[in-house]
Amino acid sequence: MELYISEFSKYIIALLITLYTYECFAVFRYEDEERRNGIYTRQNILMFAFHFSCFLVICFETGDITYLFFYAFQQIVLYAAIVLYRMLYPKANRLVINNMCMLLSISFVILTRLNMERAVKQFIIVTGSLIVALLIPFLIHKFKFMKKLKWIYAIVGIVALSVVMILGQTTYGSKLSYSIAGITFQPSEFVKIIFVFYIASALYKASGFFEIFTTAVVAAAHVIVLVISKDLGSALIFFVVYVLMVYVASRNFLYVIAGALGGSVAAYISYKVFTHVQVRVQAFKDPWSVIDSAGFQITQSLFAISSGGWFGLGLYKGKPEDIPFVEADFIFSAIAEELGIIFAICLILICVSCFIMFMNIAVRLKDKFYQLTAFGLGVTYIFQVFLTVGGGTKFIPLTGVTLPLISYGGSSVLTTLIMFAIIEGLYIIKQEEKEQLDKVRKKKRKKKKSAQQEYLYDESDVSDLAVEEIEYLSGEELEDEEE
Repeated sequence: MELYISEFSKYIIALLITLYTYECFAVFRYEDEERRNGIYTRQNILMFAFHFSCFLVICFETGDITYLFFYAFQQIVLYAAIVLYRMLYPKANRLVINNMCMLLSISFVILTRLNMERAVKQFIIVTGSLIVALLIPFLIHKFKFMKKLKWIYAIVGIVALSVVMILGQTTYGSKLSYSIAGITFQPSEFVKIIFVFYIASALYKASGFFEIFTTAVVAAAHVIVLVISKDLGSALIFFVVYVLMVYVASRNFLYVIAGALGGSVAAYISYKVFTHVQVRVQAFKDPWSVIDSAGFQITQSLFAISSGGWFGLGLYKGKPEDIPFVEADFIFSAIAEELGIIFAICLILICVSCFIMFMNIAVRLKDKFYQLTAFGLGVTYIFQVFLTVGGGTKFIPLTGVTLPLISYGGSSVLTTLIMFAIIEGLYIIKQEEKEQLDKVRKKKRKKKKSAQQEYLYDESDVSDLAVEEIEYLSGEELEDEEE
């Protein structure tokens, strides 16, 4: 019986995620949120059905029904997040909320399968992070002065990264985090958001050579501190976000070319200077030659992905625990192994649909500061997805960054939820801009209509006077004839 349920569930899960992914892109057929309501409702049903199916399989495979209690708590939190966002922010974008909850549900499922203790920790962090995220759209909407804090963003970002460089804990050769009162933080995750705000506030008024040069110096300071800390994955994200935001602000493609050349030189120097970069490049070029050492992670990742097939081996049927740090750096490989290639592709497409919606919001915003902010956060998000998936599939060398909202990591999940909440706040601003524009258009139409009515009234008056004059003159002519 358990075998039949396990095998049949693979196809049910693949079908549910495929239908959900289809709805992610069906949303873009409509401009009006009201016309999308049916799609959003179907997404919610598919998400909860997927979540229930996975935990049902987990219970059958482990023989432990207590997993259902953990599942119930997760359902309550996810449902509360969806309902509270709709109640507090009726103008919010529901695709962003639905995708956020769907990615969290996938994270809960795969982390529960991999490590129950870490899954519980992640659930507690997600619950607290969602409470914080609920406040963000209100703050974004009310605090209009955020665009004026350029140098505060720059100072806070550089100081936070410098503290890690000096006092941070060394993890496998890199200084990534430090602890306060027993709680570990990874400041580079938070500084990503602050960095985007800095670039947006520096370039929203003007994007001439002086502004570009000033921001380049500050951006270089961020990147240099990260390079010294050997957090090269984050340094790469900061660099790419800076170059693309400068291009969008200035519309000058020469900056992209200059950035590409500068980045290539910096990458070559990093390769020559840092031993662990050389090790990762060697593992990328030929992992099989160093399978017992540097290439072990990537080869195990490739074995896991290839063994999964289209529909996966099924939960608890694979061996994702053979991959070191699978909960963080290689969680995509675990998903591909046990849930299948179809599921993994749909996961990527869900992330892409988030990015498209972010860009859609950025394009439609009128205020340039908000435009640049939405664009920068969107690039930060999708590039991190690219680095994680690309590294795990040997498309690019490993960078050690997490898959947003999926991988285990408190700082990562908190900052990503804040990013999604900021986007929601910007979408609400966009909706209000649209409403104001519609009001202006209606006023113009009313004025135009009233002007036309006055014109027609004047014409009718003129025509009536003309008729009366003709009748009067005709009467005089008749009197003359009679005489």
